[in-house]
Amino acid sequence: MRRVNRSERVRVALTLNGRRLAAEAEPRMLLSDFLRQSLGATGTHVGCEHGICGACTVLIDGVAQRACLTLAVQAEGRDVRTVESLAAADGALNPLQAAFRNNHALQCGFCTPGILMSFTDLLARNPHPSEGEIREVLSGHLCRCTGYANIVAAIKEAANGTAGAAPNPSP
Repeated sequence: MRRVNRSERVRVALTLNGRRLAAEAEPRMLLSDFLRQSLGATGTHVGCEHGICGACTVLIDGVAQRACLTLAVQAEGRDVRTVESLAAADGALNPLQAAFRNNHALQCGFCTPGILMSFTDLLARNPHPSEGEIREVLSGHLCRCTGYANIVAAIKEAANGTAGAAPNPSP
């Protein structure tokens, strides 16, 4: 096994949001930093850098994972999706994003990209989760603004397929 010098840079090639990209990274560079600094995917937010807050959640081969706990080199050859992949090319929101808008499920928005990616994964695996399942996934995210009730309502709306309907009136 070849030892890699910690300062040596390696080429990391991956598919990011449907596009094959590559850049160099130090072997110890975090995927969150690689996405933001090397590939320009700044929708991936960095919060606690310990995997607790969930702001950096991305999909790796379709599974929600913390980009701050993953090395860039571990993403070699993998399919990585960030929040930038959710909206259509014309800017139209996907049903989950529309449900967040309809239910006022974000305020400052810092936690939102990670939450959207976690629930993109959940809804792909379980299109009709129970409120308990929704809250279980949500427990892996910290949000200081919303109190979570509107986020739960948004996930339920997206799961029911009613996102995109007329927004709820403001409280």
